[in-house]
Amino acid sequence: MNWSVAYRRGVASDGDPDWRETRQRAVRAHAAAAQRRREAEQAEAASLVGAFVEEARRRGLATSRLVARSHDGRARYRTGLYGWYIDRAHSRAVDVDGRFHLLTVPRSLRARFLGADPQPDPPPLIIGEGARDGESLPLRTMLQRRLDALESEL
Repeated sequence: MNWSVAYRRGVASDGDPDWRETRQRAVRAHAAAAQRRREAEQAEAASLVGAFVEEARRRGLATSRLVARSHDGRARYRTGLYGWYIDRAHSRAVDVDGRFHLLTVPRSLRARFLGADPQPDPPPLIIGEGARDGESLPLRTMLQRRLDALESEL
């Protein structure tokens, strides 16, 4: 059997008619493994955030009312959240309930008057991973820096 006929029929060159099914199983297995890895990373990151909240409370680290910013950075919106900013840009925070938040929201007239309601995000193990600027930092390091920082530094 020549290659063009085998390709059109979905049959491998060795005559195996189950080639497509084998490939589909491999793709599904790969996707399932990637999902398990993401879930394990999110669970580990969530435990880091939980440990941060416990340690922040133990040290008496003051909470503040969290403010969200528009995606373009021009507008600031009140939120009903209290917690700790974990970066200098005040774009990432952990609330008092141990939830991780990205504090960027779409511009909104409604949010201008009533405040924004940023939803919690699954915390990443590596902050900034895959970003174009190439700057990334492990979540553990960012949280530890926040615990070690003086209030005035953030």
